[in-house]
Amino acid sequence: MANDPEKTLGEVIREARIHAKLSLREFAKKLEITPSYQSDIENDRRIPSDEVLRATATSLKLDFDDLMARTGRVGEKAERYVRRRPTAGALLRTISDKNLSEEQLKKLLRDAEKMK
Repeated sequence: MANDPEKTLGEVIREARIHAKLSLREFAKKLEITPSYQSDIENDRRIPSDEVLRATATSLKLDFDDLMARTGRVGEKAERYVRRRPTAGALLRTISDKNLSEEQLKKLLRDAEKMK
């Protein structure tokens, strides 16, 4: 489900909501948002706020970092880090230029998690 890198944010959320046997209206109420906002998210017409995305991840037992990545955002903390460390930005550009596969990216992530 969420492990498929080809799926959009909306597709991942919709599938998880359906798997949890929640209607769109029930889920929107749980998140304290309007059903139309939830529909827009699931149809990839809107990108939710970080707060709504975090609540979605928690409610549907999804990985917040995966959902954030599917929005195309990295989060404020990561943005500040890249601004303070230009090499981090160069690393991201190199990864993009090399068009690394999902497996290569996962290996880099595992290696990075072992550091420090």
